Amino acid sequence: MPLKVAVLEDDVALREDILVPRLADSGFDVEGFGSSTELYRRMIAVSFEVLVLDLRLDGESGLDIARYLAQVSSIGIVMLTGRGTGEDRVRGLSELVDAWLDKPVDLDLLVATLRSIARRTRSDASAQRGALVQAWRLSDSGWRLHAPDGRSVPLNLLERRLLTRLLATEGEPVTHDDLIADLSVLAENFDRHRLEIVIHRLRRKADGQLGLSLPLRAVRGVGYLMLVVDERSRKR
Repeated sequence: MPLKVAVLEDDVALREDILVPRLADSGFDVEGFGSSTELYRRMIAVSFEVLVLDLRLDGESGLDIARYLAQVSSIGIVMLTGRGTGEDRVRGLSELVDAWLDKPVDLDLLVATLRSIARRTRSDASAQRGALVQAWRLSDSGWRLHAPDGRSVPLNLLERRLLTRLLATEGEPVTHDDLIADLSVLAENFDRHRLEIVIHRLRRKADGQLGLSLPLRAVRGVGYLMLVVDERSRKR
């Protein structure tokens, strides 16, 4: 079965003319993405095994993306950079990524690196087969948010209403206007700024009480989505 590879690189020519075609020619099932938002949305439906990730991106940095994915998936990561510092490299290799390759990338080395990482990820996946898919979910009462590991945090009324709407869409984004309309029922003069505050405090609560990054992601120019599935338990 071909290795499923995602390429996140905002240089269109490098991504579409070089990386994606070469990896496809080498036998990989590969898809290219220009932003983290595109990748996150696709990961709801597809279990990629390895990600080729540019360090320097508009918006989230490669290390920020790798840090988030380490919380929600078992995906292998190859970081590409032409400008990374020594500190970036040490932190990335020790905590977040599997390999670090310099640009301009040696394509033969990239192919060999992907195959090496695949052996590890597929070994991990085989050990997890038969496990139930775990997900972030609300309690029956709706007043607690349960993480994939079973721990939970309490919610206030605004947080409960926000998550009820986001979880009901099963990974599809909800617009800012729709979220504001939902929450304005509970609080007068609710606006975009207050929505951002609720989301910031909710993320901080998950991080502070659970030590986990809440998979509540901004979709630029649209709104927010909740990546509910914990990819570490998804069958390959």
